[in-house]
Amino acid sequence: MAAAQGRLSDGAGGMDDERDKGEAERHTDGAAPPAFRAAVEALRSARLRPQVEVDPCPAPRRLAPFAHALEAAVVDGDQDLADGRLVLLHDPAGHEAWHGTFRLVTLVRAELEPEMAADPLLPEVCWSWLTGALQARGLSYGEPSGTVTRASSHYFGGLSARPAASQIEIRASWTPREGLGGVPDTAAHMASWCDLLAQVGGLPPAAPGDASVVTLPQRRGPQSR
Repeated sequence: MAAAQGRLSDGAGGMDDERDKGEAERHTDGAAPPAFRAAVEALRSARLRPQVEVDPCPAPRRLAPFAHALEAAVVDGDQDLADGRLVLLHDPAGHEAWHGTFRLVTLVRAELEPEMAADPLLPEVCWSWLTGALQARGLSYGEPSGTVTRASSHYFGGLSARPAASQIEIRASWTPREGLGGVPDTAAHMASWCDLLAQVGGLPPAAPGDASVVTLPQRRGPQSR
C-alpha cells in the first residue's frame, strides 16, 4: 500500500517529522488508559467501504503520550486512487489547544488533472469534503484546523516524456467529542475519514444522493500500485 508521506499537524501549531515513522507505537498495551484502549479497539472494528484498504503503521511519538496510527488506500483493482494516514492521539491530562483529551490527525492525498489544480475554489471544496464527511454521519467535533495544498511537477531532460502531474494534499486535525466513559466514537470518525478518502479518490458517495458531499470534475486517472 502506498503510505502517505509528509508531516502531520498536531492541531496545536507543532509538527512531527515522519522520521519517527520507524519507531514503535507507544503505549498501546495494557499500560494505556482504558479510554484509549477502547478508542483504539473501536477504530479497528469500524465497518468500511470495500474499496478502502487499511493497515496499521507506526505512530508518531512526540505528539501525545499515547498514539495509534493507520494508513489506508482507495483501491480499484491494482491501482491506488488516493491514500492517507489517520493518527489518534490521547493525552489523559487534556491539551489546551485541543480542548479535550483526544485528537485525530490526518494526511490525505491524490493526484489531479492540472486544470483542476488551477481551480481557485479547489482548497475550499476539498476542506468541505472533510467537514461534510463528519457532518454526514452526525459527528460532533471541535477545534478543526488544517491546510489544503496544491503541488505541481513538471519533467525535463530524460524525464521530459512524462506528463505534468498535480497533487492535492489535505492535512487536518480535529477534536472528537467524548462520549460515555470519556471515549469518542472513533469507529464513526474512522468511517467518515474513509468517506473523505473515497471522495478525494473520485468514488461516488456511499449513500446515493448525499447532498453534504461537494463534487468536482474527474480526477487524473488512477496510478499503478
